Amino acid sequence: MSNRFYVTTPIYYVNDAPHLGTAYTTVAADAFARQRSLRGMETRFLTGTDEHGLKIDRSARELGLEPQAFVDQISSKFRDAWPKLLCEPSDFIRTTEPRHKKVAQDLWERCRANGDIFEGEHEGWYCVSCEQFYPEKDLTEEKLCPIHKRAVEWTKETGYFFRLSRYQDKLLEHYEKHPEFVQPEGRRNEVISFVKEGLKDLSISRTTFQWGIPVPNDPKHVMYVWFDALTNYLSAVSGGPEKRFWPPTLQLVGKDIVRFHAIYWPAFLLSAGFGADELPKTVFAHGFLTINGQKMGKSLRNTVEPVRLAEYFGAGEVRYFLLREVALGQDGDFSHKKLISRIRADLAATLGNLLNRTLPFAVKHFDGAVPKPSAELDTDRERALRAKTRSLVDDAAAAWDALEPHRALECAIALAMECNGYFDARAPWSLAKDPARKDELATVIYHVLEVLRVCSVLLWAALPDKCDALRAQLGLDPLHPVIGVDKWPLEWGGLVAGSKLAPGAPLFRNITKDDEAKILQDFGVTDGETKVTDTKAADKPAKADATTPATPSKPAEAPATGGSTTIAFDDFAKVELKLGEVKSAERVPKSDKLLKLQVDLGEPSGPRQIIAGIGLSYQPEQLVGKKLVIVANLAPRKLMGHESHGMVLACGPTDGLSITTIEKDQPAGTPVK
Repeated sequence: MSNRFYVTTPIYYVNDAPHLGTAYTTVAADAFARQRSLRGMETRFLTGTDEHGLKIDRSARELGLEPQAFVDQISSKFRDAWPKLLCEPSDFIRTTEPRHKKVAQDLWERCRANGDIFEGEHEGWYCVSCEQFYPEKDLTEEKLCPIHKRAVEWTKETGYFFRLSRYQDKLLEHYEKHPEFVQPEGRRNEVISFVKEGLKDLSISRTTFQWGIPVPNDPKHVMYVWFDALTNYLSAVSGGPEKRFWPPTLQLVGKDIVRFHAIYWPAFLLSAGFGADELPKTVFAHGFLTINGQKMGKSLRNTVEPVRLAEYFGAGEVRYFLLREVALGQDGDFSHKKLISRIRADLAATLGNLLNRTLPFAVKHFDGAVPKPSAELDTDRERALRAKTRSLVDDAAAAWDALEPHRALECAIALAMECNGYFDARAPWSLAKDPARKDELATVIYHVLEVLRVCSVLLWAALPDKCDALRAQLGLDPLHPVIGVDKWPLEWGGLVAGSKLAPGAPLFRNITKDDEAKILQDFGVTDGETKVTDTKAADKPAKADATTPATPSKPAEAPATGGSTTIAFDDFAKVELKLGEVKSAERVPKSDKLLKLQVDLGEPSGPRQIIAGIGLSYQPEQLVGKKLVIVANLAPRKLMGHESHGMVLACGPTDGLSITTIEKDQPAGTPVK
């Protein structure tokens, strides 16, 4: 396996300022680069801006600006935004730079020399926002762009074409031999299906405007923006020592542009003489971020400005939310309430609380130093905590390798949760009362501090600022990756007994319910999160159009009973509640929330399968052996392909649920009255 890692984002179209959707991809790329560098790999992280095309030309003219002046303004907003989100790209490329123009024109000439560029005439429905032609069958019934829901234009022009049809079989062969080339699997299947339907030659030049890279030897034509833009990944590493990073290891793209990257891009490279082993290794298509189910995007005017979120909540906290809340490859929904909930539950109440409750013992009883553990005083609890740490460290590494950062972060928080449980079970406040048990207290406090050190490494790719602050309180230096040195927490015992601790302020803000109400008011969020447009996001006046979200209808008034609907006792009597013992538990694949439980209800047929949405609050192993209250006579239903025969009762928010159980032990199957 190569010790180099080259990760790219799409270069962002500069018709407006950055929004949370573009921030999501950039944060993910930065996190992958950080994690790989922590493992000792030599990394390169590329992002930048796409600055040519008809849409840019029109946007500039509408504001009375020359296109170059317009793109200079907007590109700087992207460049300035990323450091505020703790993103550290190795390079920021602009398609108006001379280095890019040179490589794009060279790629064109190589494709032409191979006989793959020819002149012809093309006409069809063109979406200016997508910069692409659409077959009529792909448009909406109103003949709108399927992505932007805007009117398309019938365009007819003479220009240059690329023989895309020539590469149909070669692409299918590459997909077959390299299943990792397009990920996740669902997107790979879509790409293969599209190619199998037959590829048509692609129009790759324009004459109706001049804002683009001139076609070599024919300057009345400019390159089709996608031929130009895709080349950026190559032009950024075409000169000097950067050449060693080609080809890209991971190219992160939105699912709406996966065809450009998984079909056009490799075809251009093959035409230019690149071998199959010189193509990008993985093109990974992530889903859309939505707000209340609506795609987030500048053209839809419902964006959330990421820098303002970072300034308000903290850059690390916003990064953590984006990476933890959304499974890469799936769609995710943003809301301020969800962000607050993640900060409150995962960071403040779990990780921050573990630090805050442990350091005072070290200060009071061990002169503010890391205590020395005693191997002779080990109990089963210490051995179990070390084993659990080892397991979760391995699981987190595997999740990063599998391009599942949400799972990796879940492992880290699960470790902090496990350690909080260990802290409660070992009750250091009781040990501290007995001087004869000081060595035992030292062992307990050391184990908790060491887990915190491990967490500081596991979470660093997402929370670099807060993890370094955590390490400072543990008396450790900030993490600095070194090529060839694996700094993943592979061994237990990284903390040196006797080293000085440096307790400081709490790492994370404790957001109370009153705070939450004030925050939502500050961001203009209504109770149902229907008003989410950030007025600071757009720097140019917005024009009213058909995509402006409608004013939500007035909610129905609550019943006079205080919000609850009364039912007759006979209706309640139909619900059969029983005590059930969990025999086994596992996660439902591709779901954060769902757990698959086998629950004994004392029935001759054996345990039932129940799918429960409690995965954000409990690890599967925490549930085995527990007795829960179950709705036993609920009609079966399928959840993500798994049949559920009952319902687990719980209360609280989705990511902070408490399961309903009983005070005294009773056998499985006991009716709950």
